[in-house]
Amino acid sequence: MKKDKEKVLDEVWTEDRVREFLASEPKAGTDADFHALLKAYQSMRADDFELFIGMFLETNRNLNATDKAGRTVLSYAKEHRNSGEHVAALEAKGAL
Repeated sequence: MKKDKEKVLDEVWTEDRVREFLASEPKAGTDADFHALLKAYQSMRADDFELFIGMFLETNRNLNATDKAGRTVLSYAKEHRNSGEHVAALEAKGAL
């Protein structure tokens, strides 16, 4: 069988594409700021994520928003071994 989709590596992200993550819709009961930030963290390379954080903060969003368990995106990122640049971007902008 033929695969439906090819894996895309080193995809170029435009500012508009990065900005789209600001409108991510969360499931009911999930903090919208936490959801958007987590989706961006999971989807973007560090430099694109850093750009997203700037856009996120410009729209007065909460960098320290939490999930239902009280965890921030920074706490999740710190658990991943290859997330050093993402963690640094979050901390540089004041994430706790």
